[in-house]
Amino acid sequence: MREKGAEPRKTLSVIDGVALIIGIVVGTGIFKTPSLVAANTGDDLQFFSAWVLGGLVSLIGALCYAELAITYPHTGGDYHYLARAFGQDAAFLFGWARMTVIQPGSIAMLAFVFGDYLSQLLPPVFPPSLCAILAILIMTSLNVAGTRQGTWTQNALTAAKIAGLAAVLAAGMAFAPSLPVTAASTPPMDGSFGLAMVFVLLTFGGWNEAAYISAELRAGKRTMLPILLWGVGAVTAIYLLAGFAYLKGLGLPALARSEVVAADLMRNIFGEGGAGFVSVLIAVSALGAINANILTGARTNYALGRDFPLFDVLGRWREKTNTPANALLFQGAIASALVLLGAFTRKGFVTMVEFTAPVFWLFFLLTGISLFVLRRREPEISRPFTTPLFPLTPLLFCATCIYMLRASIAYTGIGALVGLVVLFTGILFLLPARSKRKNRAMPEALD
Repeated sequence: MREKGAEPRKTLSVIDGVALIIGIVVGTGIFKTPSLVAANTGDDLQFFSAWVLGGLVSLIGALCYAELAITYPHTGGDYHYLARAFGQDAAFLFGWARMTVIQPGSIAMLAFVFGDYLSQLLPPVFPPSLCAILAILIMTSLNVAGTRQGTWTQNALTAAKIAGLAAVLAAGMAFAPSLPVTAASTPPMDGSFGLAMVFVLLTFGGWNEAAYISAELRAGKRTMLPILLWGVGAVTAIYLLAGFAYLKGLGLPALARSEVVAADLMRNIFGEGGAGFVSVLIAVSALGAINANILTGARTNYALGRDFPLFDVLGRWREKTNTPANALLFQGAIASALVLLGAFTRKGFVTMVEFTAPVFWLFFLLTGISLFVLRRREPEISRPFTTPLFPLTPLLFCATCIYMLRASIAYTGIGALVGLVVLFTGILFLLPARSKRKNRAMPEALD
């Protein structure tokens, strides 16, 4: 039964928004990428500079997104900005990409990490793929049950994650032996500092998801700016502290060689018990990121269903629970199918990274360009916040997106090709979707 007229209610606070950003960004990357960054930087100064630069780039992007989200608050986020700037066809392709590639792929990627670490603590009857699917189903069910349930769960998981991560960092800084500062202690790989930035920016990815809750903020759209700034600032501080703890406890050469940096750090200090604690921590971190991506991802599917009758079933908001229930269930089904695909290829996490990255950076670039288009096309609209140093700030943001788009294709394999093929498959659905949309618009015009 369709609930006509049901709309998102303003129930989310600044704390909810900041917790959402931290929950998405501080997922599993901080436990995976520091060793890759260390291997591509020649000394401690370059290592820290990479993380500081990542925070600055994210801040530049956040300032661009703040203008868009405050000026055009909408549950569709990027989808809405692209529709206003480039038309419904571009918005449809973004909605299609987010529905079939970006969001389900990100959820499946995180679910693989959750399954890999949790399965080490459970009996063999719980393989990683089963744990991954169970995480998706449970988190999707919580969000279908209600927006408050989803945000309460997110806040609790984020708090647990930060507390656990703080314990690891405190242990690294307080109990690990101080190692001498390195100067060109390990030779950089061929990619050098540029490749290090690829891993850094991938680790910072996800702060833009806050745009999808802009229409549900209790205190109004002006709170989007502090949410983005506090969120990005908190993430940068966490990453810098983590880097300091890793360097202090392991040193740059050992850090560059490690595949599980947090586990190695805790193993050096507390033995295998410390490594087991880190496994639980990483599982909780991944679960929080899964929940955050589920919460925000379904909002674009909902916006797509509202605008295109072909996906009308997704554009229904359940008033009783204040959720896009159908969009959440559809998203959960695709993400679960991708987990099965990853289990079949036996390279689940890597396959999902390749699958999502090029498509993500392509539309991130188009969203940055939309800021220029909307400034020119809609000069009369009220902008309570404008991006500082325009046009330099968005130009830097777009240049970063171009670099990451090129890098995500250059450093990935077959998964990137599959993701792009799925994206362009959306063109086959665009023509019937456009036709149905015109047919619905004609009776409305006659009325």
